[in-house]
Amino acid sequence: MERAVGLSWQQGPLSTGAIGRFLVPEPPPKRLLYVERLRRRMRVRFGGSWIADSEHVLLLFEPGRYPVAYFPKADVSSGVLERTEHTTQHPDLGLTSWYSVRADEQHIAPRGAWQHTGLPAHASELQARVAFAWRAMDAFYEEDERVLGHAADPYHRIDIRQASRNLVVRHGDRIIADTKRPLVLYESGFAPRWYVPRADIDEAALTPVKLQTFCPYKGLCSYYSIGDARQAAWSYPNAYPEVGRISDMVSFEPDIVSVRRRMVGRHYGRTHRQSTSADPRTAGQPMDHSRARAPCGAWQVGLCGSLHEARWPASASVSLGSSNGGGGVYA
Repeated sequence: MERAVGLSWQQGPLSTGAIGRFLVPEPPPKRLLYVERLRRRMRVRFGGSWIADSEHVLLLFEPGRYPVAYFPKADVSSGVLERTEHTTQHPDLGLTSWYSVRADEQHIAPRGAWQHTGLPAHASELQARVAFAWRAMDAFYEEDERVLGHAADPYHRIDIRQASRNLVVRHGDRIIADTKRPLVLYESGFAPRWYVPRADIDEAALTPVKLQTFCPYKGLCSYYSIGDARQAAWSYPNAYPEVGRISDMVSFEPDIVSVRRRMVGRHYGRTHRQSTSADPRTAGQPMDHSRARAPCGAWQVGLCGSLHEARWPASASVSLGSSNGGGGVYA
């Protein structure tokens, strides 16, 4: 799947957990916001109607958040936005005013959109623009295809590579998986994830759990416990075609079970044993569950099948009910 590094979330360069640094004489601000034109046609559907349609959407990236789409007010249908008395204060963008979104008398979303009305001069690009609360709308589209989860991140990339390393997964004294044909998935902002064919797994050790999450880039994800190790593995039974190579393969969480891989050096004949720690600075140390334990940015799927967003833009503090963030929902 050819997508081009998540800027502002997980371990991207603008995130609070960035693993690299800017080579500048003075450190940049701790909170560095970035905005750019999406350069795609984006539409919003609510109450059975198209309420916004624009080729001039701006994406706002802020630390720890998915990108948020801002539409010119001129590209929003007349009469859809109704200003409310509710306001909030964004830490960087100032006073934020909230709107109800009304398609008709039967379809009204209180606090369904917001606008930054007290912008500092350096953020003037966002003047006269509104953002819609993702879960409050029926759907968002690029051209005629629905966009799920959040606005498409043009700096997000996934690469899948075939490997021949001997990867062994253990829980206690039990070998759970042993393969010499794993796939490694590299996803912007996340540690590499190793996927194992089911034929190389002791499937009797995997106990399915009810939890499911949704990844906008890979699809619906199912989880497994291994003995007393809860949610220690996951799989995408029907991954999106762009990442179809990992469909029905299983990946294991290295901070819950032992995941080791052996690499035989072709030039020197030496065998290297490596853990799956993503950051050499923290090798051998306990992993940070709040951001390392994650197959992808995800939304928990409730028993009714509805999607509950695990993370929500700071400026969109809508009381719609959210799952626990951090490691619990793998966001």
